Order: sequence, then structure tokens, then C-alpha cells
Amino acid sequence: MNHPTSDELSLAYAGRRVFVTGHTGFKGAWLTRWLLDLGAEVTGYALAPDTSPSLFDQLGLASHIRHHVADVRDLPRLTAAVAECAPEVVFHLAAQPLVRRSYDEPVLTLETNVMGTAHLLEAVRSTGKPCAAVMVTSDKCYENREQLYGYREDEPMGGHDVYSMSKGASELVIASWRRSFFPTAQLSKHGVAVASGRAGNVIGGGDQAADRIIPDCVRALTHGQPIPVRNPDAVRPWQHVLEPLGGYLLLGARLRGVGTEHPERFCEGFNFGPQTEATRPVRDVVKALIAAWGDGTWDDRSDPHAVHEAKLLRLSIEKAWGRLGWSPRWGFERTIAETARWYRAWHEGADRATLDALCSEQIKQYLDAHETFVGHQQAP
Repeated sequence: MNHPTSDELSLAYAGRRVFVTGHTGFKGAWLTRWLLDLGAEVTGYALAPDTSPSLFDQLGLASHIRHHVADVRDLPRLTAAVAECAPEVVFHLAAQPLVRRSYDEPVLTLETNVMGTAHLLEAVRSTGKPCAAVMVTSDKCYENREQLYGYREDEPMGGHDVYSMSKGASELVIASWRRSFFPTAQLSKHGVAVASGRAGNVIGGGDQAADRIIPDCVRALTHGQPIPVRNPDAVRPWQHVLEPLGGYLLLGARLRGVGTEHPERFCEGFNFGPQTEATRPVRDVVKALIAAWGDGTWDDRSDPHAVHEAKLLRLSIEKAWGRLGWSPRWGFERTIAETARWYRAWHEGADRATLDALCSEQIKQYLDAHETFVGHQQAP
């Protein structure tokens, strides 16, 4: 199978108008950086970064794109920004991305994740122009039954907590807009190709969010404190942030007809997860990061009275492998090593140019790596 190459992605994005929501977030900043490397003309639409430092600011991305600081809940403003950009490709990443925050702010989570998705699709519809739209949700969109095998794209949407439910609901919004306004069978007529991407737990340099294990680890390590771990036995599909981003970019290319004569075949949902060996408990991630960092300790802070979070989550990526030709490239050890390398450089005082060059280098190394997916994504 062929994973995306620099040449293929450049063909899809060089000189193209690309609209990215959530570009100030962790994944959005990495995607924006990659699109700039590919020669895209990027317009970003998002709230200001909600962490300090933020990868978006650390890389100075605002000076290289059209930068809108605005809320996806503001339909008139979002519609105006999309119309001004007249995008050829849309990537929707804007979201309230934290499970635990959804317990504190459930209505905001729904407004942002569900209505924000509907607003962007409606803004695209109002332009009346062809484009490819990759709508990013989450692996938590599935009704999680704590099953051992990986969830497939045709399994029921659901969610115990408001965050997970909001992602399942977002998938239903995407499907309904596609069926109602952008029917796949009439793609050659209306020209709007809509797909969704569902990724596992992403890690990598530059994430500073609260209640995420890698930022929690780095904050503790840089202060010489034990890492507090609230769910050491929870199993998640861990992957470097470049893995799903490569999948989103490849999916967007296919929706544009690059590498296929049948873009309509890709107007569906796709999982982007790691190889089976990278689906591991949180404690393995913590121990591996400590080893890569060179020192550190951790404490088990399990709380039986804490809010519910899923204990087991696996993704099947056979559809992305068989249909898109996408597969994960970095295994668990490489993912942890590259993540630790980025944070070590930042901790040691790397300046903007150095961090920017490191991101660009990791993107290139990722593209140059060999694929690792070799078989079924079921439990061993």
C-alpha cells in the first residue's frame, strides 16, 4: 500500500486555498505547519490559543496565514470567513477536546462540537462552490462497550460522557448534511465532497493542554516532581499527531480526485489509529516517556470516585488501509522518542526558528519512514 508522499500531497495542496478551523490548537497548529510546507494558502478560523505557551504561537504561524480569531458558534462570522476564503479544501478541527471539561461545561461542549460542525457545513453550503471537506471528530464517537476488538466505521455512534456523545452526534450531523445537501451520487453536479476522520489518542511535541497525559508528564518532569497518573490501567490507541494528520491530508487529496478517478468512494468516515502494539495502558506511556526523558518518577492517583472515563478503546484501521492506502508509520517507541525530543528541545530553551525547524524535520522524517501496518487490528 502507498502511504502519502510529499509529491502526492504537494500536488493536492500546493497553491490551493485551504480553510482550517481550530488551527490554534495542538493538532491544528501541526496541520497548519504541514500545509505551509506543502505550499497551501491557509486561512485559519479559531479562538485564541487556550494555553501558554501554545504551539501556534511558538511557531509564529499567525504571520504566515490569514488568521481569524473567532468562534465556530458564530454562524454569520464563520459564513463570512468561508465566503472570503472560497476554499478548495476544508479541514474542521475546532472543538472542545477534553472529556473531563465536558462534565464541567456540557452545554458549551455541545454548542461547540455539534453546532460548530453544523455551522461549518452550512457555511460551505452557502458558498455554493465545490470543495473537499474533511470533518474531524474522535475515536470516542463510538458507543464504547469496552470490547476487545477495534471499532469499525459502521458501528453505532454513542458516548457515556457529554464529550463522547457530542462526537457521535457530530458524525450524525456530517452524515445528514451529506445525504441532504451533498449526496455522494450527485458529487459531479454539486462538487462538495464530505468525509470524516476519527483518530485515536494523539501525542507529540507542543501539546500543553490540561488533563492530557503527555503535557501532565512534561510539566512534572520539568519541575522535578512525580507525574500524577489518574488512570494508569486505561487502554488507549496511542499515536503521534502526524499519523492522523497524514490520514486527513490523504483523505482530502482523494476527495479532490488526486490519486483516484472516483472521489465519491471516499465520502465516508475513516478511522486513523496506530498499530495494535501501540494500543497500551497509560502506565506504559508514562514509563516510556520517563525512560526517553532520562529520569523521573510517577504516582498512581487513581480515584474510584472520579468522573467516568473509558477504560478500554481500540480502533480498526483496515478501511483506511484498504481503501485509502494509509497506514501508521511510527511505532510506539518512535512515537515516544520523537515526542520526548521535541519537549526536551523546548525545555532547554530552543527558540522559534529551532522549534519550527524541528517540526519540519519530524514531518519529513515521518514521510520518509516505512509503513508499519501489516495485518488485522484485532486484539492479540
